[in-house]
Amino acid sequence: MLVVMQAQATEEQVRAVCQKIEALGYRAHSMPGAQRTAIGITGNQGEVESGTLEEMPGVQEVIRVSKPYKLVSRDTKPDNTVIKFPDSPVTIGGPGLAIVAGPCAIENRDQAFKVAECVARAGAQFFRGGAYKPRTSPYSFQGMGEEGLKIMAEVRDRFGLLVVTEAVDYESLELVDQYADVIQIGARNMQNFSLLKRAGRARKPVLLKRGISATLEEFLMAAEYIMSEGNYNVVLCERGVRTFADHTRNTLDLSVVPAVQRLSHLPIIVDPSHGTGKRNKVTPLSRAAVAVGADGLIVEVHHDPDRALSDGMQSLYPDQFDALMAQVRQIAAVLGRSIPASNRVRAEATTSAD
Repeated sequence: MLVVMQAQATEEQVRAVCQKIEALGYRAHSMPGAQRTAIGITGNQGEVESGTLEEMPGVQEVIRVSKPYKLVSRDTKPDNTVIKFPDSPVTIGGPGLAIVAGPCAIENRDQAFKVAECVARAGAQFFRGGAYKPRTSPYSFQGMGEEGLKIMAEVRDRFGLLVVTEAVDYESLELVDQYADVIQIGARNMQNFSLLKRAGRARKPVLLKRGISATLEEFLMAAEYIMSEGNYNVVLCERGVRTFADHTRNTLDLSVVPAVQRLSHLPIIVDPSHGTGKRNKVTPLSRAAVAVGADGLIVEVHHDPDRALSDGMQSLYPDQFDALMAQVRQIAAVLGRSIPASNRVRAEATTSAD
């Protein structure tokens, strides 16, 4: 069920409706929009008796949401969600494109700083890197753990890049929530429902990657798990699905971008690195992702990919990432979008002008 408030409804009226919903034994999710506030109702096994809610001051109507996902749906919030960050002009969603770049895994401090300097100079606003690496083989590099998180925190301080990194279980999620700006839930954990619920109780935005064989509905339902726990700052990520194709690591499903945007208010970005698994395909698919309307990209970059401990074959060289950014800017401009600078880049530009 969904309670739609009148455009002129006061904060007190919205709060009173939420309290009434909670008193009835359900959970209220207030989702302010540009024109109105909608209040989603979860926790109900059947249809909620709407009579008492419809008569409350400030309520415009109570409607039934037919889709299995409620909070994720545009029925609940017709306006696009824009994820904002404290003390930063950077957003995910809205007219600006979010560019997340960095190595697959944090290998050491020197490697992280070299890559961070390259991607920051090229215009990325977020630094990606794995401190915890869920690998197919138990003998592959598994990441540096908390030490890797500390290195990424240093990267943020030095280059002004916000940090995106993956949590693989409860223990790592607690630490990622402390160190990172965005908690990533990887494809393998898209239907780890207990981990999704825990991410829904975290303080930071969550980047949710599509599962290896997940349908669109399964993808959106996974986001619903996070939002149902009270964390409404969710970013979806298309990273390729498994098909019969053998010319690419995965099949990057760019058609899911407009499909998500039709059904949901959540921003969606694209990962062409995991989506293709091959360096020579990353830039063309990045161009296509921006052209199809994605809200950003997450790209793997390494200063020496031939010696990378993880996913070197799909990591761009710094000069390739520079070229990608130049091309993406041109495509974004055609669509009326741009790549905003981070606080650090703005400050350095101001200093240079002085």
